Amino acid sequence: MALYHFKYGKTKFSLEMDPAQVAAELKISEKPVLADPVAAIQQAIRNPIGSAPLAQLVKPGETVTLLVNDSTRVANSDVFLPVLLDELNSAGIPDQDITILFALGTHHILSREEMTELVGEPVAKRVAMYNSEAKKAEDFVTLGTTSFGTPVAFHKRAVEADHIICTGSIVYHFFAGFGGGRKALFPGVSAHETIRHNHSFMLHPNAGLGRLKGNPVYDDQVEGAEMCRPSFLLNVVLNEKKEFLGVFAGDYIEAHLAGCKFVESIYGTPLEKPADLVIATCGGYPKDINVYQMQKTMDNAWLAVREGGVVILLAECIEGVGSDMMIDWMKKYQTPERIEEEVRKNFVIGGHKAYAVTRLMKKAEFILVSALPPELASLLLFTPAATLDEAVAIAHKKLGPNPTTLLMPQGGLTVPVLASEK
Repeated sequence: MALYHFKYGKTKFSLEMDPAQVAAELKISEKPVLADPVAAIQQAIRNPIGSAPLAQLVKPGETVTLLVNDSTRVANSDVFLPVLLDELNSAGIPDQDITILFALGTHHILSREEMTELVGEPVAKRVAMYNSEAKKAEDFVTLGTTSFGTPVAFHKRAVEADHIICTGSIVYHFFAGFGGGRKALFPGVSAHETIRHNHSFMLHPNAGLGRLKGNPVYDDQVEGAEMCRPSFLLNVVLNEKKEFLGVFAGDYIEAHLAGCKFVESIYGTPLEKPADLVIATCGGYPKDINVYQMQKTMDNAWLAVREGGVVILLAECIEGVGSDMMIDWMKKYQTPERIEEEVRKNFVIGGHKAYAVTRLMKKAEFILVSALPPELASLLLFTPAATLDEAVAIAHKKLGPNPTTLLMPQGGLTVPVLASEK
């Protein structure tokens, strides 16, 4: 017997299993950690992809807005922001001409303490910091309409700056292809209606995990971003331990595409065939902070399970669902079919997440080990379980005592790629 560990919130669950019953344990490819992240960041900024070095793009007297991730997307902003600020200072841009704008999209507003935790105390003391509140209409400037019909409005602190620098991390995204890149601007600091209309394209068959070419979500975002083109990009790729694996800087499209190829080489994990049972964890806090964030792991596990199989999800969801609208939709429409029918007629933020979650349940049963009240988990169409052992017992009751079992201890990162699809 062997003991397998799965991160859960800030703790973990352990499961004793016969290794012979484990078909595979999917993990990201082992890549060397950057020995000196700060030096690598400086090197990337000064030798960018598809762009002049940052110091040559800015001039004294100009203003710069840095778009920065919120707490739902780990980027180690506190490590690279001091390097960016120092580089800008050396190019003649003082701290008072630099602004940090948190790319919240439709996520919750950050407190001063949360902002400081994300950027680090030294940075918080140096530059002004603001939230992008998508529904605060007076904060946004309308720039036009894309060929996809999306009205484009970005936060005034981005639009009115002489330079926008997009920052963040690159990971797979379940309908936008990949995170990072243009997403810091669009949807990061976009008005609510801009985000809503763009996200409605998630229903398109070309919108999907790891897909950029021909993806209307991505194409619409780039077209909108071009209306207020970012001057520079700094994106990082991290491992499960939040250590730096790669730094990509330069043109916000070209450098991002280079980063996406790197991500594919790390997070794309080969899989011979789907399993009867998949046991997946998001990877602990903050990846499992709520159902909204957990859904990324659901998508990955969904790729690995067979039709009619079972997925066990370990996600604490200490902050609950993450959307009152999603709860309202689940109460009102109740089934995956009814939710899909409604979201196609009336696409709303929050409702789209109800669709994103429940569409996966047509393929397999999802057993959820979480801190959610069992009745709430059931409302969301999960089978609730209090512990991992209880979840396994429920799965074995359905599948029999010896199902082919796949383990995903880094479920929020690993993207199964079937041999038939390679």
